[in-house]
Amino acid sequence: MKRFFGGENISDYTGFSLLFLQYLQAKVRACPRLGNHLQFRSVPFGTSDDQEEKIMGEIKDFNCTYDNSAGISSAVTEGLGLTFPEAYLHWDTMAKLSKALKEHDGAAFCELPFCHTVEAEAMGGIINYGNEVAGPRAKEYICTSPEEILELPPIDLSTGRIHEVLLACQALKEQGEHVVLEVSGPFTILNVLIDAKYVFKGMRKKPELMKDVFWKLGQEILRFMKEAKKYGVEMISYADSSGGLNILGPKMAEQVVEDFTYGFLKQVEELADDETIILLCPKTTFALLGTGYAKFRDLALPQGTRYGEACIEMRGKAKFAGQMCIKNINYSLENGIFKEVILL
Repeated sequence: MKRFFGGENISDYTGFSLLFLQYLQAKVRACPRLGNHLQFRSVPFGTSDDQEEKIMGEIKDFNCTYDNSAGISSAVTEGLGLTFPEAYLHWDTMAKLSKALKEHDGAAFCELPFCHTVEAEAMGGIINYGNEVAGPRAKEYICTSPEEILELPPIDLSTGRIHEVLLACQALKEQGEHVVLEVSGPFTILNVLIDAKYVFKGMRKKPELMKDVFWKLGQEILRFMKEAKKYGVEMISYADSSGGLNILGPKMAEQVVEDFTYGFLKQVEELADDETIILLCPKTTFALLGTGYAKFRDLALPQGTRYGEACIEMRGKAKFAGQMCIKNINYSLENGIFKEVILL
């Protein structure tokens, strides 16, 4: 097995394919909702239909369509006295908005933050804070090479919007709320910091350097998670949909699991305890299952229990959840079976 992104089939991401991928990513940055409706995948040039089916059979993909109150409606914000984008920037307004979203969606928990740009901004990324219709998103890139990513400063968790998120989590916890902190993975962070063409070029020409980049980001993510526990976060949601099977293709997705995701999540696993559970995006879950690095263990709950309620109940009983997207508020467990994700 070739080491991290060192495969020979980078032709997936050259020429038209790469340009089209960049076009789609630009559209998603301009309209985040669009990303929930895109489904595309890549396989090596020269791969037969039978070979493609065999590869795709190893790792299943998850079609993410759950955005709940994304693009926050006036029905949520009416009467709150909030102005945008200021409401995305301060802990007290973040907490108020998060609680309002919970009540509007009928969820069992509050979610923070309202975007996937917090970590990247804390590393120097430039953000367009948007408005109540379109939340914070990437504005412009600050890096043009993987080497520049390695030179970025560590996240200062005591200041800026990332600190405000932690304070908002703490405030909600003190109000008796269950809090889900959404943490972004490396591909999602890179999407804010650098153009995808440099990432894929690095994967082809400098695989070991890209491995260093992913682990640098991974350690920053891990520090954020650890700090979040101090602020009362009970459920830490880890997602990296920008690095899903539908974008990377099966071979590259497998390499990411082998050289980063599995080892990173083994470290994250240590954060799970009687009060904390880790929620995985199903895209990550399926990548782990498909590569043989994880398995499901069935745990019984009352039939009809909603997934979010099940995750709250399973704190201290399971380390990882991941059978469904936590944003699918009304998803009920089939036959009352909660599937714990166990790393092997």
